[in-house]
Amino acid sequence: MDNILVTGTAGQIGSELVPALRDNYDGDTVIAGWNKTPLSEDILETGPNVVLDVTDFNALEKIVRDFKVGTIFHMSSILSATAETIRTIAHDVNINGTFNILECAYLNGLEKVILPSSIAAFGDKTPRTRTPNDTIQNPDTVYGISKVFGELMGNYYHSKLGLDVRGIRLPGIISWKTEPTAGTTDYAVAMFYEAIRKNSYECYLAPDTALPMMYMPDAINALIKLYQADSQVLIHHSDFNIHAMTFTPDDLAREIMKINPRFEISYKIDPVRQSMADSWPISLDDSKAREEWGWEPEYTIQDLAEDMYLNLTKKLS
Repeated sequence: MDNILVTGTAGQIGSELVPALRDNYDGDTVIAGWNKTPLSEDILETGPNVVLDVTDFNALEKIVRDFKVGTIFHMSSILSATAETIRTIAHDVNINGTFNILECAYLNGLEKVILPSSIAAFGDKTPRTRTPNDTIQNPDTVYGISKVFGELMGNYYHSKLGLDVRGIRLPGIISWKTEPTAGTTDYAVAMFYEAIRKNSYECYLAPDTALPMMYMPDAINALIKLYQADSQVLIHHSDFNIHAMTFTPDDLAREIMKINPRFEISYKIDPVRQSMADSWPISLDDSKAREEWGWEPEYTIQDLAEDMYLNLTKKLS
């Protein structure tokens, strides 16, 4: 098997995807690509790593050739709230970087590119409940627009140039292993941190803001399962909906209160992030992913809350 390169390894998903890939395959075949954020010790000690700037095509191509890369999991991205404030950098990383990955993969004969998208790829004209896999996409954020670009270019490279590009539209991802970042759905991660540290949390989204969410083990399983799927059975490629659960900040707070009765939640709405959340789906129709490559989540909101609280408590102590 040719080597696997993961970009954005220091990020929320990349930091857990690399260990999972190394568990599934020979650790020496999975290269952890990172840029400014340092890698954790467990990733540094269990396989190769390389400094990688996805906006530098020549450097990217040299890494692909030097490490004999056959597949790229492209996880590098500037997230939603940050992308609105640093538009130039977000465009360079999210759009130019994605194009570089696809063009480099095509020119160097790579086998596959796994290119995650997001629920941010939808907009206020998209049906919000059980959002169809194939529907109107009209995002009005830099991040969302970049994700639609990735989907369209991924499908272009597949249909026009024969490159096997696959992608899933990820909902909000919750994990205890990394600190919350600037993602709009990261309130859910921050809520657990503050529940354990302070017994209270001030949420920047309204209490009834319903969004699709997913626990990290399900997200990692989806990425690897799609990577392993038989190309002959895939009808869609760079644009699969996947869904696990939908909840509001109030719903999640109630689950945390079952574990920590002292926990209290308050609200101070951030208009920018609230506007983004209000334009995103409430739930997704993921029947295409279930039919074409057997997608099925394992975690409910109760499972998520119990496992998250237990592991994060251990980590913070």
